[in-house]
Amino acid sequence: MAPARTLLATVAVLASVLSSPSVSHASAAGPASPSLAASSEAIHPRHAPDRLATPVCTDTPLRLTFDGPVELGTSGRLRVHRAGGEVVDTIDLADPATYQRAIGGARSDYGEIHRWTYEPVVVEGNVASVYLHDPLAPAQVYYVTIDPGFFVGDAGVTDRTAWQFRTKQDPRPDVDQLSVDGRGSGDFCTVQGAVDFVPEGNTRPVRIGVAPGFYREIVYVSQARPHISIRGAGAASTVIGYPNNNVLNGDSAMANVPPEQSYCPRRVLPQPDRYNCWRAAFGVDADDFRLTDLTVQNLTPYRGSQAEAFRGNGDRITLARVRLLSFQDTLRLQGRAFVTDSYIDGDVDFVWGTGGVFMQHSELKALHAGYYNQVRNTDNGPGNVFVDVRLTRGPEVPDDSVYLSRIELNRFPSSQVVFIDSAMDSHVKRVGWQITSPNDCAAAGQLRFWEYGSTDLGGQPLDTNARLSCSRQLTADEAARLRDPAYVLGWDPHVDEVHVDVREI
Repeated sequence: MAPARTLLATVAVLASVLSSPSVSHASAAGPASPSLAASSEAIHPRHAPDRLATPVCTDTPLRLTFDGPVELGTSGRLRVHRAGGEVVDTIDLADPATYQRAIGGARSDYGEIHRWTYEPVVVEGNVASVYLHDPLAPAQVYYVTIDPGFFVGDAGVTDRTAWQFRTKQDPRPDVDQLSVDGRGSGDFCTVQGAVDFVPEGNTRPVRIGVAPGFYREIVYVSQARPHISIRGAGAASTVIGYPNNNVLNGDSAMANVPPEQSYCPRRVLPQPDRYNCWRAAFGVDADDFRLTDLTVQNLTPYRGSQAEAFRGNGDRITLARVRLLSFQDTLRLQGRAFVTDSYIDGDVDFVWGTGGVFMQHSELKALHAGYYNQVRNTDNGPGNVFVDVRLTRGPEVPDDSVYLSRIELNRFPSSQVVFIDSAMDSHVKRVGWQITSPNDCAAAGQLRFWEYGSTDLGGQPLDTNARLSCSRQLTADEAARLRDPAYVLGWDPHVDEVHVDVREI
């Protein structure tokens, strides 16, 4: 099954956006478009939203559609004003602070607001999308002004009546169902807008439905917002994506940021988890979270650094019928989690975390030589248990080139990874598993690299005689117990829907 990469453009890593805020921001589909500065005619873009009669979402992006390709300038400001003239948000191309924003009320381990680096203006061909720092107030009239040269060759917007719109009322605060539609017909235009509407300290289930479309945003659900379920219109129809990664918002970016602002909350492993929680396209620190029927793609290009599509660091997280796309570290789970009927691709440690995790009826596709899994158990608790999964490969992956899992014995000696009733193509290493630090099975007394009933993709039993000597083939009785997610997790992740063929999502 080919991943849905043709649906989404690869976006360049924004590694230098703070240090060089005046760089030309390329189109998401490629290099910067030719400059229109030499044109003798003024550019007259169409604005959206641009209506007072019909109110729009408080989290609406601003969009300008030009008559031809457009290039972002290196200076100038775009301002959003209340009707009375008060400036409520400013995008200043020469100000490094413009390229940072708070998301989801995220707070560091010290309780201070954390700020992400992001791209406030995205140019794709003749369309420029502007992502404001904060949502607007409900039921208000706003107007937009733009300095000349903010877009190369554009005279800007100086007349306060030229670009006006008004926002709709918020839903009632006691609702338990919210809708998201990027075209404006839902309660919110972004997934984050709906998440933020759920009150901190939430104690009741809240369901968020997301309409078909591509949602270019970092999504974050803080630990203060449990009991949220987010459901798309199908993994082929609803896509959330962003080029977030370790260079933009992870260890490399946070090294010189004070710990009070940068240290991760709910750190399971205090030392290695200092900053790496901020680099996912979709991050969750909340308990009792559920994500179904959509795609999450980290748009970071190949070899662009560690870049989770989804990171879950809460208790009782469920993922069902989702597609998770990236390269290195695609799916990270650090609390009890259940994954079913899903598709995940990547190349290096693209399912990883600390356990316990139960995954069933899913496809894991290796895009290059590397490692399917790395688990980091800190005790003898459950690790990563895979039941009835298919391990497939992309066209560039040779035989005998991908490990089932790897671990550093001196750091995580009691780690557990189990594959039961799983089908594997011949790209899976004959030795199966890798241990390092030391590379010596005599030091692996607590390690739990286990396997049972492995077959090839045609269903024929695999010859596992060449497996790592400190791995083990389970008995039928042992495998039977581990097929039960409630036994593995100590929690019954009831799933209402029937099992589906992952090739259909």
